[in-house]
Amino acid sequence: MTDDQTSGDASLPGMLQDMVLESPDINSFLDGLARLAADTLSSPGTEVFCGVTLLRPRARTTVASSSEHAQRMDEVQYEFDDGPCLRSAREGQMYVVADFKEESRFGEYTPAIIDHGIRSALGVPIPLDGLAAAGLDLYSPQPEAFDEEAITAAADLAREASKSLRMAVRVAQAVDTSKHLKAAMDSRTTIDVAAGIIMGQNRCSHEAAITILKAASSGRNIKLVDIAASVVMSIGQQLPETHFDA
Repeated sequence: MTDDQTSGDASLPGMLQDMVLESPDINSFLDGLARLAADTLSSPGTEVFCGVTLLRPRARTTVASSSEHAQRMDEVQYEFDDGPCLRSAREGQMYVVADFKEESRFGEYTPAIIDHGIRSALGVPIPLDGLAAAGLDLYSPQPEAFDEEAITAAADLAREASKSLRMAVRVAQAVDTSKHLKAAMDSRTTIDVAAGIIMGQNRCSHEAAITILKAASSGRNIKLVDIAASVVMSIGQQLPETHFDA
């Protein structure tokens, strides 16, 4: 690493925290993390590409890349569902590939990544204490690009990134919960309005109106909220919207 990179390490926690605060969503934060890792670990004559994989329970896998080339390298991993980053994220351990031409752990993935001009790689887990699983995936077109100093620097970066990424994951979970709650409240409001319409039309109780809606939902194999929406729109009304401040 260069002296500038070494001096920048002192402000790394602050940089990562600022990235969390300034990123509109977790994808943007991960893209910034990938670019930071690539810049930190590249050196004159040795370009490093970086990808970041985030595996969250009940959520789609999130993939970020430092560049289009890094993105293409990650796509190879997902095509074969194997590679140093996926393994490091899933297993929580580091994977060092000195030279793919002498590598035998990754099956058909290995010749595929060689065909893309990659000779060495480093997969580094980002510990998230059960919130999710994540890993840094570092690639180089040169064999043995990741010496002990680079491996230590990558591990340090992953350790610092884990603190900020845990914060970003919690924020993302809060946003997801807010969206789900908003959707649930909107559904409940639509159902209640539809029940009110049926109560007025049939002069029945709220319970009876809900029973009618459920019977229609079951009989037509249509979601209850969709049946309710059709009732509301049948009298020329717009669907109600619940105002909810997250």
